[in-house]
Amino acid sequence: MITYESAEDLSLRIRHLQDKSLKVSFVPTMGGLHEGHLELMKLAQQKSDVVVVSIFVNPTQFGHNEDLNNYPEHLKKILPF
Repeated sequence: MITYESAEDLSLRIRHLQDKSLKVSFVPTMGGLHEGHLELMKLAQQKSDVVVVSIFVNPTQFGHNEDLNNYPEHLKKILPF
């Protein structure tokens, strides 16, 4: 697994892979990975050469009484493996 902190770095890597005619699949998430995400990743693996999974916690998706501060953000808390 390779992690990227910068969208620009990831974009460069994806372009490099596509230049090599590799098929890239994308699974967007907000972290807190669960079985549904894992199933999407497995399907993406079957249909492509490389799977990219985003973990982006968007504060604007939380309502007034929802607890953004308790949402898992640290990668080790998010990944089930």
